Amino acid sequence: MADETTPQRAPESGSHSSGPHSSGPRPGGPRSGGPGGPGGPGGRKFFRRKKVCKFCTEKIDAIPYRDVRLLQGFVAERGKIVPRRLTGVCTTHQRRLTRAIKQARNIALLPFAARF
Repeated sequence: MADETTPQRAPESGSHSSGPHSSGPRPGGPRSGGPGGPGGPGGRKFFRRKKVCKFCTEKIDAIPYRDVRLLQGFVAERGKIVPRRLTGVCTTHQRRLTRAIKQARNIALLPFAARF
């Protein structure tokens, strides 16, 4: 009798169009190259402003290792040095900045790693 009360489901086919792992393209998805998408003719173009070096614009030549406030802006929360593609600092100033951060770490002005 228990077999009679439980509803029997029909066997499902292998292709699902509404599942999260569907293999077919979805209209309006993030990578759709349609006219409404960001890369289409009617879409809005994303404009990223070119980052300029803070030290070059302010004409700072020497980066002092004792200026902790300046250096903390280029150190992440976990204690890592932020790369120049994120900060916009030029190559020569990034090298000087890295050297100043390492000097400040060695004399305990900056932490090597974040506290947990």
